[in-house]
Amino acid sequence: MGAPVPPGGGEAANRSRPITVVLADDQALMRMGFRMVLDPADDIEIVGEASDGATAVAQARALKPDVILMDVRMPGMNGIDATAAITAQCPDTKILILTTFDLDEYAFAGLRAGASGFLLKDTRPGELAEAIRTVADGEAVVSPRITRRMLEMFSSHLPESGGTESQEDARIASLTPREREILTLMAQGLSNSEIADHLIVSATTVKTHVGNVLAKLDVRDRVQAVVVAYETGLMR
Repeated sequence: MGAPVPPGGGEAANRSRPITVVLADDQALMRMGFRMVLDPADDIEIVGEASDGATAVAQARALKPDVILMDVRMPGMNGIDATAAITAQCPDTKILILTTFDLDEYAFAGLRAGASGFLLKDTRPGELAEAIRTVADGEAVVSPRITRRMLEMFSSHLPESGGTESQEDARIASLTPREREILTLMAQGLSNSEIADHLIVSATTVKTHVGNVLAKLDVRDRVQAVVVAYETGLMR
């Protein structure tokens, strides 16, 4: 599990109330399993369930949960389309995609749709609860494997170097050298604390730079910033 982050970090750690969660999965047994895993956590409260994407969108609007655990394959509206709808309509609700399918297309589609993380359903119970806390805190959860595949996938579609020099994306061009360095390290899967250690600066300084990067790239969270880094060719 890797992780990235955005402005306002530390929110979850200072919460005065439990993190509210909606479970969206078409299998009742799977929802029951998630409840059994998460109920022991005092700082997590399951407030709703959905068996399809459309219901998940409705629950997001009605309950305004902090986090939705979203399955990909569901009848009617699938989890990817539901994620896009929820991130557009309820920007404060974070989406953590959970699927049994270790397929890159799902991971990338989910992240493009605005999800803050992607995990497989066989993730250990402790890691699932921690992932919920992480995305509720405004950070992101992406496995190192997905990060590596993202690099490989985008690299194969990048233009060859040399010849006519391509124009740099305006968003990337707006970054300062330090912010560009921070974004590169984010795209390599480093957490804020790891970036701080690497650059020998404080975590607070890194958090400030990350916030500036997100603002300049006009993205909602760290995952989206990493997607931009690959799509624009910053990461090669």
